[in-house]
Amino acid sequence: MKKSIAFLIFVSILSACQTYTSPPRSAWRTHLNGASMSDMSDAARVAKKPVYLGSGGRTVTDAVKKSSGAEYGDKAANDNAITVAYMANLEFALYDALRKPGISVQRAGTDVVVILVRDAIMQLDAAEISDTGADTLRTISKILNKYDATFIEIAGYTDAMRDAHGASALSTDMAMRTGVFFATHNVNTARMFIVGRGAARPIAAQDDVGRLTNRRVELRIAPAR
Repeated sequence: MKKSIAFLIFVSILSACQTYTSPPRSAWRTHLNGASMSDMSDAARVAKKPVYLGSGGRTVTDAVKKSSGAEYGDKAANDNAITVAYMANLEFALYDALRKPGISVQRAGTDVVVILVRDAIMQLDAAEISDTGADTLRTISKILNKYDATFIEIAGYTDAMRDAHGASALSTDMAMRTGVFFATHNVNTARMFIVGRGAARPIAAQDDVGRLTNRRVELRIAPAR
């Protein structure tokens, strides 16, 4: 019995240490079936909600068991309080798990934003997720699956480039590659909005240091209401 348990632990550790390789690009659309290739606007979320619910998704209020006290008073106020608490717990879970260089967790209203600098999750010399990046994305996947009453916008960004089309392609590649990783780790694709924004919305100067920060993937996680 002890040998069996030890073997299972060994297999689990070995699996976690295996190098991740993205599926062939030709299969990405299949893996991302159900994801929206667009911005996560309010209107887009409303339009996507029936698809999301049909895929087994749920709203925050459905996901959280209300206390007896929450059954009384103004329903909108109660639902809002539940949503705020749910997203705060999600933020704390991400913050505690992602204390690594090149990664930050922020609040934007009720949304939670995770900024992943490219070099923190991808190989330096190739368009592929690194071993440390795979470890980070596995951690995020587990948290997203725990707090599954949410929509996720996965947006890729580059630094300033002369070729706008090239910047758009590179940023889309990063966003889709991240989305495929999540999809292969059981994150419901009906929750996803995937977009490449090129050099738009820089968060640092376009100097040698700032460029490394501007090359990034941002995850914006919003409550499903």
